[in-house]
Amino acid sequence: MRKDPDHTTLVGRRMALFIAGIGVLWVLANIVGSDMGWSNRTRALFDLMALAGFGLAFVYAIWMWRQRDK
Repeated sequence: MRKDPDHTTLVGRRMALFIAGIGVLWVLANIVGSDMGWSNRTRALFDLMALAGFGLAFVYAIWMWRQRDK
C-alpha cells in the first residue's frame, strides 16, 4: 500500500528544512567562532556536530526512500 503523496511531500519538506538548518547553523558557528577567537578544537566540535546532523539526514533520506514503495 502506498503512502499518501501529501505525507511524502510533507516529510520531504521537513527533511529539506532540517538539512538547510544544519548548514546555516554550521556557517554561523564558524563565523562566530572566528570573530570570537574560539580555538580550533571548539570549532571542530561544531564541525563534528554538523557532520552528525548531515549523517542523520542521510539515514533519514534512505529510510524515506525505502518507505515510499510500501
